[in-house]
Amino acid sequence: MKNIVVGITGASGSIYGLRLIEELLRTEMQVTVLLTNAGRQVLTFETDLEVSEKPQECLQQLKGYFNAGNKLSHYGLNDFFVPVASGSSAPDGVVICPCSMGTVGRIAAGLSDNLLERVADVALKESKKLLLVPRETPFNQIHLENLLRLSKAGAQILPAMPGFYQQPESVAELVNFVVGKILDNLGVEHQLFNRWGVEK
Repeated sequence: MKNIVVGITGASGSIYGLRLIEELLRTEMQVTVLLTNAGRQVLTFETDLEVSEKPQECLQQLKGYFNAGNKLSHYGLNDFFVPVASGSSAPDGVVICPCSMGTVGRIAAGLSDNLLERVADVALKESKKLLLVPRETPFNQIHLENLLRLSKAGAQILPAMPGFYQQPESVAELVNFVVGKILDNLGVEHQLFNRWGVEK
């Protein structure tokens, strides 16, 4: 994979998305970051990273935060004329991390009210990798039915559920476990956690 879209929505767990972007940029992939309005607010609240609502300003802020060059791009949610919005220029993979239940519901219903939802729809229709990382608990029946519907449509559901068999000693290790599982599903090599049965 060479071109990945990472969407950050209003679910708690913005740190997962940020850590994922760091790792993807480390592998020299082209990364497009899409932020919902709620995602931007939660990002600021949880991580103290404040980014502008203006796409160009936000892009420069993200590049500064990640120390990234042209490998990182960002578009406004109302811009449907960008390459990733079209099936003819679909990204290799889309990861929505964290993914709110509202976003899950709209994608499951086939709605594309913003660019992130459109990109997810493109991934499904073009048989590209779509990973949804929900960070919600407990799930109600509507949540579960929407997730099942998306799974049947070809999406991969990867809840933000860290493992504890490695005896993690920090929040960073818990985050790395989840991000590592995402990278595994994208086919990206990493060393974010020790695998079961493999000596340290």
